Amino acid sequence: MRSLIFAALACLTALLAAAPAAAQESVASPQAAAGTPAPKLHYSNRWRLQVSEGADNDGVMTFRFTPKDGAPVDIPVQLKKGRGEDGCARDIRDAFRKALDKKAYKIEVDDGEDVLVKKHLGHTPDFSIELVGSTVKGTRINFDRE
Repeated sequence: MRSLIFAALACLTALLAAAPAAAQESVASPQAAAGTPAPKLHYSNRWRLQVSEGADNDGVMTFRFTPKDGAPVDIPVQLKKGRGEDGCARDIRDAFRKALDKKAYKIEVDDGEDVLVKKHLGHTPDFSIELVGSTVKGTRINFDRE
């Protein structure tokens, strides 16, 4: 039994020693990352972001807003622990309003817990919205193209 434990520890030690070398290899070869295709974006003229549950901790949700044929804009949203889903929706609305051109996009809260992001008529391109990072526990976002 004791020799089995020592053998397992030796294997674990060898794996841990090899981990930094493997990490350096992945950083050193950008071609490997370039070989993986980016996820396909879905575009629409109107998005509904459905907020479910409140925030269980202080954290940040980072959304990526990408106009068709345009540069992406990352929109960080600070959420406080105990903030309900309606409050989270208002915080998301406010962050989008600060980050986006008011003449091109209309952002509003609907039904308390939904955020609507719509383009104004005209030459404003369709756009994609995705959640690219979150440190917030509990709060979930569902995206619906309308």
